[in-house]
Amino acid sequence: MLSLISSIFGFLMSGLPKVLEYFQDRADKAHELKLAAVQTERELALAREGFIAQQRIEEIKTEQVAMQTDAERQGNALADNSKLMERVSQRVADINGIVRPLVTFIFVFELVAINFSIALYVFLSGTIINNIDDLVKVTDVIFSEDEMALLSGIISFWFGSRQWGKK
Repeated sequence: MLSLISSIFGFLMSGLPKVLEYFQDRADKAHELKLAAVQTERELALAREGFIAQQRIEEIKTEQVAMQTDAERQGNALADNSKLMERVSQRVADINGIVRPLVTFIFVFELVAINFSIALYVFLSGTIINNIDDLVKVTDVIFSEDEMALLSGIISFWFGSRQWGKK
């Protein structure tokens, strides 16, 4: 049961960034529409009274410049990272790209090796399993619920994120 819950949780967590991005984008667009409507109403009211909303126009321009500056900073940071990665050796770039998958592979291979070792010991010793109850107890040790929950969470995260990435 814990494996199933862990699998579902891992799958859902792999899509959480996309879901949050969707809601953030939706909220940003709604906020921008409200601001545009309020700004238009205000400018129309000022134009009716003969005033030009020069001060507000300057504020909007200042905000746009600030947003462009922030976007440029982020773009420059990503470009600098890309330039750094171009200057490093190919080996370092490869290591940088494989860190997370490598940790996952090590964990999965460790689980497989430990389970295989225990299973091999149990079947070669011959005296541990005398009836079906002993076999059930041994398999509970080899394939524990916590271990399967960890493994299913990892697999669900990696393969579940593929589905969330499709558009």
